[in-house]
Amino acid sequence: MSIITVIGSGLMGSAMSIPAADNGHQVRLVGTPLDREIIRSLQEKGVHTTLPCAMPEGICAFQFEDVREALEGADLVICGVSSFGVDWFAEKALPLLPAGVPALNVTKGLLGHHDGSLETFPHFFARMRPDISFAAIGGPCTAYELGDRRQTLVCYCSEDLAVAKFARDLLKTSYYHIVPTTDVIGVECSVALKNAYAMGVSLAIGMSEVENEQQADKMSVENSLISGAHDGKLHYNPQAALFAQSCIEMRRIVRLLGGNGDLAGGIPGAGDLYVTIFGGRTRRLGTLLGRGLPYTEVKKRLAGVTLEAVSVTTRVAEALRIRAKREEVSLEKFPLLMHLDALINQEAPLALAWENFGESGMQE
Repeated sequence: MSIITVIGSGLMGSAMSIPAADNGHQVRLVGTPLDREIIRSLQEKGVHTTLPCAMPEGICAFQFEDVREALEGADLVICGVSSFGVDWFAEKALPLLPAGVPALNVTKGLLGHHDGSLETFPHFFARMRPDISFAAIGGPCTAYELGDRRQTLVCYCSEDLAVAKFARDLLKTSYYHIVPTTDVIGVECSVALKNAYAMGVSLAIGMSEVENEQQADKMSVENSLISGAHDGKLHYNPQAALFAQSCIEMRRIVRLLGGNGDLAGGIPGAGDLYVTIFGGRTRRLGTLLGRGLPYTEVKKRLAGVTLEAVSVTTRVAEALRIRAKREEVSLEKFPLLMHLDALINQEAPLALAWENFGESGMQE
């Protein structure tokens, strides 16, 4: 039995405690200052306030002021905060981690720098704590389904393959399957970009809803019986086209940053993109934009919702613009991403450049 300490008791951090506990490990779940009610409920009732599944017995819950106790003797630390909690984790939690104990990161995102470079969170943390080996998780995994022990396949990445395999061996189960890799850039860039592109694919959902509403009063019984006629349902051709374009652009960005572009079409890229499109805040964001609403109105409707897609879109688009000025890349290779950035940051009207999509004539 090993001791696994999870810092961050939100949805995914808490869900990670389930395979850990199922493998017989001692799990210590530590809340951030935003998780106080979750930890209090776990301590008093054994019930998580936001993750709708039964938490395994024996999990020890700690408020953050008791984090030092929770870290004593730990064999693995899991960073379970969202991308908006990275600065807090780096300032408050990272200095307290025991030297030599590997850390596994569930956080998705990229840091942008003034020179146009993009940095993964494992690299960022390693710069601050070179005495710790960092790994990260990427792939199609929602906290709800992991909590329900559904079949799940993800990648664990670390520049030290032994660390990725160590974390895998602690956490793999009959339902939680893990592929280790040393390609940190390929995995981390893919899983970050998928948030931006899930918003892009979801544009077609909003466009379809508007078309359905416009057609509703025009449809006759006769027309509705014609093969291939409008049926009032979601339209999958445009979604599929946007999905394919997303994979093309993700591959180009991953290669630009030095990762294996094939991962953009694999588990951490296309796989994670697929699951993200089917629900949650990113789908809602893209759908509202696809309905033609300006981003200022969308923000009002989604007030209080963490929009990681907006952050990664803005950062990556700005990095590409900086590199384009140095003639290191052509923005024409990223028509979908640049339009998403324009929708968010320039209040541009929805106008997808379908004729610019695809791979024909574009060199990698």
